[in-house]
Amino acid sequence: MSTVCAFVAARQAALQHLYRFSDAGIVAGCGVAAAELIFPQGMSGAAPVHGFITALCTVTTLLVFPACGLYKSWRGRSRAAQLLRTLAAWGAVCFLGVAAAYLLHQSAALSRLWYMSWLLSVAVALPASRIALYCMLDSARKAGINAKRVVILGYGSLGDEMYQRVRSNRGAGYNVVGIYDEGTRPVPAGVMRLESLEHVCAFVRSNGVHEIWLTLPMAACRDLYSVVSHFRNDLIDIRWVPDIMSVELLGHRFGEFLGLPVIDLNSPTMSGITGVLKASFDRVFAVVALIGLAPLLLVLAALVKLSSRGPVLSRQAHLGMDGQPFRLYGFRTMEQRKEASGITRVVRGDARVTSVGGFMRRTGLDKLPQLFNVLRGDMSVVGPRPHAIEHAELYKGIVDRYMLCHRVRPGITGWEQINSLGGQTDAMETMRRRVEFDIFYIRNWSFRLDLHIILHSLLH
Repeated sequence: MSTVCAFVAARQAALQHLYRFSDAGIVAGCGVAAAELIFPQGMSGAAPVHGFITALCTVTTLLVFPACGLYKSWRGRSRAAQLLRTLAAWGAVCFLGVAAAYLLHQSAALSRLWYMSWLLSVAVALPASRIALYCMLDSARKAGINAKRVVILGYGSLGDEMYQRVRSNRGAGYNVVGIYDEGTRPVPAGVMRLESLEHVCAFVRSNGVHEIWLTLPMAACRDLYSVVSHFRNDLIDIRWVPDIMSVELLGHRFGEFLGLPVIDLNSPTMSGITGVLKASFDRVFAVVALIGLAPLLLVLAALVKLSSRGPVLSRQAHLGMDGQPFRLYGFRTMEQRKEASGITRVVRGDARVTSVGGFMRRTGLDKLPQLFNVLRGDMSVVGPRPHAIEHAELYKGIVDRYMLCHRVRPGITGWEQINSLGGQTDAMETMRRRVEFDIFYIRNWSFRLDLHIILHSLLH
């Protein structure tokens, strides 16, 4: 067994070195190719700074990429996160190259066209090479090559979920060969049922098991020490999968607090670096949309002004992210009247709605000024619809998890809108369903889901 482990370790080390030099080769090759296309005599006829930066960044790649964790095993982890990390590492390398040229007073001789061509070509080639590698590894692992043997300790709902994910994602390269459970629940066919920790130890050591996954309920966490103690001298990976699924909150995130590892149990998925990327996308989208829709906005503003007295825009108080109030912009669709205090809903056939306002409400054009809210950072393009402050006071005590929807920025459109739950909220059951859709969106957020919602909203 020790000979096999040594062979596997040596093979993995060789592959990591191959990946490193492959990335360095992409950086150097793209730099030379860009020079051949842009300069008449190629790299030899270009200013020396171009060859210097290419060589410097090639060597820097060999140092920075490993430090960014690009060559660690990402088996079973997010491929999108790996690609983003790759682009971030390449950005750091490019910054170091430009900084070196500036410090050497060679930045004036640097061709901007060559630099941008090189930067973008590498930014495309590096992810493409990884995607190709992932496809090859997935094919090999689905064929049973390089699959890791796993034992699951605990076969409750979480243990069964882990087993089903292994079954549905063969490309991850895992094979569950044993399950330890003190209950009477039957284990899947073809998997050994392990009756005790002693049986687990003997099975792991005699069957070449690579990993142990602890999926015990939180009440059984005391068994963690026993398991770790049993295998303290064995060169295998032990993964603890906390039973976070049983906690009905927004999501979870692993991090560090006061020097200790923590799990934030109520942290939305769209936080941290993903939150920054989403906010950046929102502002770019808002700028492009406002420029493109400027003529339409001017026409609608004129129609509102001509249809009735009052301001063109309405500014209503709503709750934003983390319960912070903000003024929600929109084209005024009703005649300006002095209303009684409290919540005044708009109902079908409401006499206060102008003819122009009724058209804009039916088509959703009254929401277009909310792009300014997105630009200000009050809102997102996609998210839970904002709620009036009066609604929050009414519903937060009677609708379960109502305030959790306010952990993220509200959106112009959202998951509930494309599922035909927007508009009036006369019935309490309708509000409950809206909250359920909002919680689903927050828990399952991704850029792909946002794009799906945006496209559906534009086409319908």
